[in-house]
Amino acid sequence: MARIALFGGHGKVALHLERLLADAGHETSAFIRNPDHADDVRAAGGTPVVADVEQLDIAALAELLQGHDAVVWSAGAGGGNPERTYSVDRDAAIESMTAAQQAGVHRYVMVSYFGARPDHGVPEDNSFYPYAEAKAAADAHLRGTDLEWTVLGPSALTLDPPTGRIEIAGQGARDKGQVSRADVAGVVAAVLERPDTAGRTIEFNNGDTPIAEALDALE
Repeated sequence: MARIALFGGHGKVALHLERLLADAGHETSAFIRNPDHADDVRAAGGTPVVADVEQLDIAALAELLQGHDAVVWSAGAGGGNPERTYSVDRDAAIESMTAAQQAGVHRYVMVSYFGARPDHGVPEDNSFYPYAEAKAAADAHLRGTDLEWTVLGPSALTLDPPTGRIEIAGQGARDKGQVSRADVAGVVAAVLERPDTAGRTIEFNNGDTPIAEALDALE
């Protein structure tokens, strides 16, 4: 059994992930901002921890992460407010990485998006620009740490049922595709079980290949 620290514990991907991890015998500390979401987390098999990542400093985050085996960042400001987007998706994410290092939690899985990079090409007047900038900065910082990191880049998210099948960039996947949130959770759960995915950026869509086989085929 592993203990997983999950930021963004009430998100749609996170609730799927909590079920998968519970079914696999793992324990998930699901960090949530709104205490009203605690029952949903419990129903999904997670342990709710009320913690506002925007308000906590690195020391407080490190204390929360003590005793865990891995960190999953699936939190986000949800768009609409550029200042909060930078605060959560960039600043709090980076602080969580430093906190993980201080807490001795070496495994870190970042849920980013397909195409996230400094030269993302999103125009400054586009409402997506702050998110693209924030994710590019957070991902770059993570890659520069000594954490055992994996950056996941799912394409456009849907509410479709899980298929258990994906296509990875370099294996036929293309940007502008789609993937269900349930399958994103499936990929997160899979890479947590696979130390060989550390140091990799994995961009993917829904496809025809079972998740395990697609990860096996990574070069």
